[in-house]
Amino acid sequence: MRMSMGRVGRHLLGLAVAGLTLATGGAAFAELGQPAPWEWTLQQSGSPVMDNIVWFHNFLFVLIALITLFVLALLVIVVIKFNARANPVPSRTTHNTLIEVVWTLVPVLILVGIAVPSFRLLFLELDVPKADLTIKATGKQWYWSYAYPDNGKFEFDSLMAQDKQPRLLGVDNEMVVPVNKVIRVQVTGADVIHAFALPAFGVKIDAIPGRLNETWFKAAKTGMFYGQCSELCGKDHAFMPIAIRVVSDQEFASWVETAKKKFASGGTSTYASAGGPTQ
Repeated sequence: MRMSMGRVGRHLLGLAVAGLTLATGGAAFAELGQPAPWEWTLQQSGSPVMDNIVWFHNFLFVLIALITLFVLALLVIVVIKFNARANPVPSRTTHNTLIEVVWTLVPVLILVGIAVPSFRLLFLELDVPKADLTIKATGKQWYWSYAYPDNGKFEFDSLMAQDKQPRLLGVDNEMVVPVNKVIRVQVTGADVIHAFALPAFGVKIDAIPGRLNETWFKAAKTGMFYGQCSELCGKDHAFMPIAIRVVSDQEFASWVETAKKKFASGGTSTYASAGGPTQ
């Protein structure tokens, strides 16, 4: 049974509307610092580094789309204009100096145009500015330990909490940092290679036993931000979340004073939380 052109058009329109709904739904459900259902874009930025990553991603997307459309147009022209029926006597031209120079120089210029912001972003990520706070993150099988050497040298573990949301990302004790401060994170591994990754901050760096790597971020907004270990580190790799609570300077100072008394002499089995001790 054949459908009329009108019905076909209505079906195609319905599919387009459904696709648009799903696409915009990802943005509607999006929440700062964590993944969202139907999300198809990068996470919302929470730091200057991530702002630059988003800009570079969008720049490359536009550039790739233009190149793809240009190549598609050339292919369509070739198929239509130079097929055997439309052009029964083909040209015997073998060289064209101008075209050969253009198709050599234009790709070089495009690559240079990509390289400049790429290197600028790379230097921004790797050149750690003067830090307002240093935190040491140690990856273990399968949780993270955080130490605050600038604030009394206390340390605590952060394990995934089964009863917290978001699922597989909530932890019993979050890393706590102040907003709009440069946070230097020294990262190492206690057993195998892990990776410290926070998508909203544009952070991803390996935690290697016997080696101290470092990265940085400057949270521009308060709230909860989630990440995960991004290196296959064993059977519970999927259950090793990272949770960072960004608070005001006053809240951070208050939390530090409480943590100094409770955790300065405690081992890594003692837990801390911005909201108070875990019950």
